Amino acid sequence: MKIDHSQPLEYSTEQNNLNILGFWIFLGAEIALFATLFATYFLLLNGTGTGPSDSEVFVIDTLITQTLLLLTSSFTIGLAIHAMRLGRKKATINFFLITLVLGLGFLGVEIYEFTQYVHEGLTLQTSGFSAALFILLGTHGAHVAFGLFWGAFIIIQLKKDGLTPETANKSFIFSLYWHFLDVIWIFIFSFVYLKGMM
Repeated sequence: MKIDHSQPLEYSTEQNNLNILGFWIFLGAEIALFATLFATYFLLLNGTGTGPSDSEVFVIDTLITQTLLLLTSSFTIGLAIHAMRLGRKKATINFFLITLVLGLGFLGVEIYEFTQYVHEGLTLQTSGFSAALFILLGTHGAHVAFGLFWGAFIIIQLKKDGLTPETANKSFIFSLYWHFLDVIWIFIFSFVYLKGMM
């Protein structure tokens, strides 16, 4: 395996470059998935039937908490990649851990939010609106949950193997995934929650 030392570690081999390109293609498919879920949500937004509407169930407190947790985690995964590029294994691992703890906090708040929705009479079966909302938020939440497991495996590899072209590549690809989830959340924040509260 030929290593190009003039490139950052995550781009230092031909295979690493192909992995990153492949992941960008995968993210294109993910964009299509979420675009479909958003389109479905907007089509069913007014289909509340006898159930509550968005303005009746959305709460600003949980929204702000979720947003702060996820956006902060985007910052810490960026710090992890910066530390990785400086060759600081311990700092990389620590920032990964902080990212995952923040992601876990986000999921905890989302689960609490879902229980509040159910308490207020909004379930998956209540209406077209509720089904679209739960599926959109649930799909994003499932992606975050997957990211927690993925990030944990990367931490284990970093502890075991250190900073190598392979672990750097995996860490960088994970950071792309995590930033993507934050971008999707910004769309959910803006076009689902804020629009619904107006």
